[in-house]
Formats: sequence, structure tokens, C-alpha cells
Amino acid sequence: MATPQQTQRPDTLTLEVVELIGDVVARYHADFDEAAAQHALTGAQARLLSLLSLEPLPMRKLAQKLKCEPSNVTGIVDRLESRGLVERRPDPADRRVKLAAATSEGRRVARELRDGLRFAREPLAGLSDAERLSLRDLLKRMLGAS
Repeated sequence: MATPQQTQRPDTLTLEVVELIGDVVARYHADFDEAAAQHALTGAQARLLSLLSLEPLPMRKLAQKLKCEPSNVTGIVDRLESRGLVERRPDPADRRVKLAAATSEGRRVARELRDGLRFAREPLAGLSDAERLSLRDLLKRMLGAS
């Protein structure tokens, strides 16, 4: 038996907010892909490199974060490794596991990717510090609710 919450359509404001979130996500991805292309990277390669610039990760964890198959991650890591942006190393906690890690060149490229995002410079820079803090807190609340 369906509860009223499950059968009730979202209100107009909620639908508008969901539409706007979709537009923001699409714009972010387009901007990210454009920044990646300037470094001769695909969007997937740039996202993986960005993740690895924060910390080395096992292939399985990368696949989970990128929401793809581990075999796809292996191919992406192979291509980034051939360009000297990523390296594989043993996991100190479990030497049977290989970690992918950004090289110093990979971290430099990842930093340039982040710095090259127009989305972060233009619309977000147009918000006051208080507005950005409020937006951040609201987004964190939304993510915590799921």
C-alpha cells in the first residue's frame, strides 16, 4: 500500500529546484569537460585525476566513486600512467592491493583543471561569502538527507 508521501506529486517549487540543480550539474560537467580537453584529457580521465590528486586510491574504490566498472578504471589509469600523470604503487596496508596515485605532474594538471573551471570563477564568485556559505550548508544538508 502506497503512503501519501509516495503518491503525492512534488510541489511546483520543488520541481523548479530539481530542474535548476540539473542545469547546474550539466553546466558544471560541460565546463569540466572543456577544461579537460585543454589538457588533452577526456572528462573521465580528468575526474579520475582530480580524485587521485587528493589521495591515492585502490582501483575498486575509484570505480565506485566514478560509478563505473573496475575494468574501465584500469584503462583510464593505463592511459594516464602512459602520460606520466598517474602511477601504480603497492598499498602499504595490503601489498596485494595496488593503489593508483597522481604523480607530481598529475597533481599539477589537476590543480590547473580546478583553476580553469569558469563555473567556479564566474557564477560562484558573483555570490557573497555569506551566500556561498549558505549554499554550501544547504547542499551538505541535502546530501546528508539522501
